Amino acid sequence: MEVQGKLIEKYETSKINDSFRKREFVVEYVENPQYPELLKFDLIQDKCDLLEEFNVGESLKVEFNLKGRKWTDPSGNDKYFNTLQAWRLSTVNAAGSNSGPAVTDSGSANEAIGESFSEDDDLPF
Repeated sequence: MEVQGKLIEKYETSKINDSFRKREFVVEYVENPQYPELLKFDLIQDKCDLLEEFNVGESLKVEFNLKGRKWTDPSGNDKYFNTLQAWRLSTVNAAGSNSGPAVTDSGSANEAIGESFSEDDDLPF
């Protein structure tokens, strides 16, 4: 999954234990300009450093996995949690995309069609 938006906030990396670290950040995602969404993402382990090259206010593309889990509280009630776990961050250029449009060479396709069919071909229909 991926979204593009503006980096609103980035937090420091938290060391959960000796072998696990996590970093959170918030992106403003505008699907409907009247109601922009503020999405909190997590980066884990070596991915925590990906956020260093971005400043608050910059546009970026976030590629992420949607993670979900169940937890049962001490009184036996089930709770469900979702996490947006980012694994790639990239800069979005001024046009709103981080890559140019796909380029196809339609001229060579037309030439190939022209070579296959010629004026003197007799078709049975």
